[in-house]
Amino acid sequence: MKRLIFLALALFSIPMLSTAQEVQYNNSPVSAFDLSRYLGTWYEVARFDHSFERDMDNVTAEYLLRDDGMIDVINSGWKDGKYKVADGKAKQPDPAEDPAHLEVSFFLFFYNDYNVMMIDDNYQVALVGSRNPNYLWILSRTPVVPDKVLDLVLEEASGRGYDIDNLIWVDQSANIEAI
Repeated sequence: MKRLIFLALALFSIPMLSTAQEVQYNNSPVSAFDLSRYLGTWYEVARFDHSFERDMDNVTAEYLLRDDGMIDVINSGWKDGKYKVADGKAKQPDPAEDPAHLEVSFFLFFYNDYNVMMIDDNYQVALVGSRNPNYLWILSRTPVVPDKVLDLVLEEASGRGYDIDNLIWVDQSANIEAI
């Protein structure tokens, strides 16, 4: 029980700790966003390091709309030769005014911000962050992103104040072979 209380306190303190750093970052989501086009499978091209995905490769995220309007989130990948899956849920708190801002939970009722900060017109590449500037992902519908497209995404992230030198490039070799 003590561990659960500690975890709850730690999760609640994350947004408060990041408030002072928020000024440096533009983590605002895009204004035009079509959730139905965003649903489906995305490959994780790059990310900032964090404990829940550390040393994982061939990572994918799948978003599925539920009948109740919530979104099932299925993150999967390989770590130390073992296939790992994390099942979560997401919601759009204000789909009319802020459609590209989602809240995602992988544990009970604790939600974290999920902002789609950049997405191409064809919904093939996305830059995702949160209120906490320590979270950043580059996602793609394919395991490999053309250099020109990747350069645009990196320029966007850098222009928003993110240190792109901290990105970890995700090995997608098994997913490339599977295609």
